[in-house]
Amino acid sequence: MTGHPLAGIDLDAAAAAPGAWLELSVAADHEAVEAVSEILSRAAPGGTSVEPAFELVEEGLAARVDLARPAMVRASLPILDATTVRAAVAQADRELGHLQAFGLRPIGDLAARVVHEEDWANAWKAHFPVLRIGRRIVIRPTWRRHRRAPDDVVLALDPGMAFGTGLHPTTRLCLAALESLADRGLLADGGAVRGVPGPGARVIDVGSGSGILSIAAAKLGAREVLAVDVDPIAVEATAANARLNRLARVIRSREGSAPSGEGPFDIVLANLIASLLVTLADGLVEDLRPGGTMLASGIFVDRERDVAAAFTARSLSIENRWAEGDWVALEVRRPA
Repeated sequence: MTGHPLAGIDLDAAAAAPGAWLELSVAADHEAVEAVSEILSRAAPGGTSVEPAFELVEEGLAARVDLARPAMVRASLPILDATTVRAAVAQADRELGHLQAFGLRPIGDLAARVVHEEDWANAWKAHFPVLRIGRRIVIRPTWRRHRRAPDDVVLALDPGMAFGTGLHPTTRLCLAALESLADRGLLADGGAVRGVPGPGARVIDVGSGSGILSIAAAKLGAREVLAVDVDPIAVEATAANARLNRLARVIRSREGSAPSGEGPFDIVLANLIASLLVTLADGLVEDLRPGGTMLASGIFVDRERDVAAAFTARSLSIENRWAEGDWVALEVRRPA
């Protein structure tokens, strides 16, 4: 072992603070995970968690365990009595040392850190900063402040468990594309394009997630937005975020997919994945009025040709393309 796991940790001070826990962690080869978990569980009766190394598959929306890299085994024990905690850590350290001595599979050293319950409750929020996209769009998590510039279009967002925070390239690409549509008047003047009274486009957001694209469309000029998602959690998140942005009268959220049965729409937003875009192509086209515009995102660059072929085969034209890293978004137009 290289150094004591409690070096630099004041357990006596931690024990005096309410809600303090000691987190133990060990990097271990996948075949050693069970033995390491057994050792840590004796120190922390609450059990252990295992975080395997993984790689993204299925167009970035699924993961496959990478057995060539070590997993991280973690356990936490409450710091109620410093002496008891020291003894538990010392025993775990000795037993891990014995396991390492066999040299059967790679096992890292025992590491420890003090965490507090409020840290667990709020740590994830640190990963969501105020984010500016394009010239005008600003995504403000509800727990952060932002000094608005005169032209800012600010989206207040509480992502909860739904996909769509603005941090993923697919969402950023869609937001940049939406800003482009707004700059060309396709959102604010959608009603005039249809030749009906009243400005503002009629928009459907297929796979709405947190509702971020629906909110952006509404704030950029859409008069009506239907947000549909097959996940009820996403439906609730979209409705909640619409209320948060005072857009409950503009954005309607419900379970569903394409075709929605409520078309046609001036603009279709489809931030999905390539395979879904291909599968739902007929339904997406059905929801899009002649002369209307679709924004299709969530496309890995190596699947771009498949998605483009699915739309051009249905007489749609590719008008614009945005790219970031391995991701692509397409602006598609249905002929008038």
